[in-house]
Amino acid sequence: MSSAFEVRGGNRLKGDIVPQGAKNEALQIISAVLLTPEKVIISNIPDILDVNLLIELLADIGVAVNRVSRDTCEFTAANIDMAYLQSAEFKKKSGRLRGSVMIAGPLLARYGKAYIPKPGGDKIGRRRLDTHIIGFEKLGVQFVYDTDDNFFRLEAADGLKGTYMLLDEPSVTGTANIIMAAVMAKGTTTIYNAACEPYIQQLCKMLNSMGANISGVGSNLITIEGVTSLKGCSHAMLPDMIEIGSFIGLAAMTQSEITIRNAGVEHLGIIPEKFRQLGIHLELRGNDIYVPAQDSYEIQTFLDGSILTMYDHPWPGFTPDLLSIVLVVATQAKGSVMIHQKMFESRLFFVDKLIDMGAQIVLCDPHRAVVIGLGREHALRGITMSSPDIRAGVALLIAALSAEGKSTIQNIEQIDRGYQYIDERLRRLGADIKRV
Repeated sequence: MSSAFEVRGGNRLKGDIVPQGAKNEALQIISAVLLTPEKVIISNIPDILDVNLLIELLADIGVAVNRVSRDTCEFTAANIDMAYLQSAEFKKKSGRLRGSVMIAGPLLARYGKAYIPKPGGDKIGRRRLDTHIIGFEKLGVQFVYDTDDNFFRLEAADGLKGTYMLLDEPSVTGTANIIMAAVMAKGTTTIYNAACEPYIQQLCKMLNSMGANISGVGSNLITIEGVTSLKGCSHAMLPDMIEIGSFIGLAAMTQSEITIRNAGVEHLGIIPEKFRQLGIHLELRGNDIYVPAQDSYEIQTFLDGSILTMYDHPWPGFTPDLLSIVLVVATQAKGSVMIHQKMFESRLFFVDKLIDMGAQIVLCDPHRAVVIGLGREHALRGITMSSPDIRAGVALLIAALSAEGKSTIQNIEQIDRGYQYIDERLRRLGADIKRV
């Protein structure tokens, strides 16, 4: 029997909360340890399922792993067992984990070979690997897709060679994988239309500290001069901006006074501004974000008075991972907003649960929803529901914490994949939540 969260809503929360390390950064950074035989120390690691599975996978491949504490780990990838990558056990384990695709770039750079399972994970539409594979091909990799066991076998028989490439889409994981493959390729690699999220900037910063030669970091045009080898390093991960956005939304929705400590404020881009557009007051105090208790918040309109549209866009635009949070928070605002989820299909399919709770939402199509704010005229009501993906799970949790009565959220493995000890941390703020 899988576990569930039982939530009694309506409590005002109060206190400080510290965001975990960034999940999306972790999967890339931890894969990058494969690029050197020397020791790499990584800190601020989120203690969550997806990340722990990847660390376990690296240990299986032959990386010496010393988990000094839950948030700090030493990796030494001196003796990699390439034969293990063709075993049935590796196929089974790596198939369960989206992040396992990220080990392909470093393995190609160092050994000229890699194996990628078809991606697993959650239900937010297809996650294509085209950007990764086409990028690798341009660097001189041949691939064979084995239909029997859903596996890509990649090999660079003559070694990797730098080249110019224009990506078909600024995929974050695709960009990261190609950068890791290219750091030891012969000559110069230029990647245009590269993703430039903080996750990618952090990866480049780490690789440069290992001796790579990457320029254009933070832009969508990245240039990599190949080097012959990389050395060890220490790297601290940024706080998770998705968690930070979730906590801002939680504070507003539950009329709570919350301080988010060590929030990596300079790396949040447009996120604080987007929550301000919903009428939420927040103060940036050094590296902390203070959200005062507010009885109501009013969604801004555009300057000509037309209804606000909020949509996702590659960085430095608004991250798709926070649209479900914004949508939930809008349900209790004054005013209306159109939420347009451009980058993934079927990420809005949790709105039926919010409608059951009493929210006023028109789902126009798989990509667009109009939220007509209730303006606190009546509270949402608690219901029993199931979480379809990580981000919707936390959005529903926020709805439940603001609702009247009891809610039960099932399938919370999806929440645990992305948020560490979320129930314990919310209880410390005064939330009535238990794991059953």
